[in-house]
Amino acid sequence: MQFQRGNKIEVFKKSEDEAWEPYMDDFIGIHGFVTDPDNTINDPDALIEVSLEGKGTHRLPQDCLRLIGQP
Repeated sequence: MQFQRGNKIEVFKKSEDEAWEPYMDDFIGIHGFVTDPDNTINDPDALIEVSLEGKGTHRLPQDCLRLIGQP
């Protein structure tokens, strides 16, 4: 999956990535948008920066995110 700046996303599950922290469990089900996609040409292991509604901006693993509102 390729994320681009401005994509609407949802944190839909807990990540299997070692970067996942217990406090991030509170992000599951929250919507937001991509503010800074990975800079390493769609490396699926790279963290991407997202702005989450009511939770601020965070760098999250890609496996916990899905695009929403896309055709």
